[in-house]
Amino acid sequence: MIIEKVIANIEQMDRDEIGKRHIEKVYLESGDLVKRIQRVTTDHGNELGIRLAEPRDLVAGDVLYMDDKNMIVVDVHSDDLLVIRPRTLMEMGNIAHQLGNRHLPAQFEGDEMLVQYDYLVEELLTQLGIPYAREKRKVKQAFRHIGHSHG
Repeated sequence: MIIEKVIANIEQMDRDEIGKRHIEKVYLESGDLVKRIQRVTTDHGNELGIRLAEPRDLVAGDVLYMDDKNMIVVDVHSDDLLVIRPRTLMEMGNIAHQLGNRHLPAQFEGDEMLVQYDYLVEELLTQLGIPYAREKRKVKQAFRHIGHSHG
């Protein structure tokens, strides 16, 4: 089966509609969410080809296939993350500036800043005294690196 479009995201679907169907999952690394063309295997051993017609990233919860009885949904493996919890606006600005200088992509959930684990960033957080924790956590979307030069 070749998947060419995402049908919906499970978070926007009616719970009764979801409950009527058996859910099969495709587990991806967060970095694979940006790939428009890939071959994957579901947790039931079924192989799928993904060839998205529109230029978009996959997101955890995306429904790749659905009929009256079944649906195939994207899920994401946990990432090794630094979960940064600045206490003040000054701490947030300081660490955001430092990470921006390193061109590190970040995501935000509530009052937390998430970055992929890097021992140099961990050392920096310790030096600056900014609270953080190293956690395995699922992210909904890929960490996207933004190309930039200081030319």
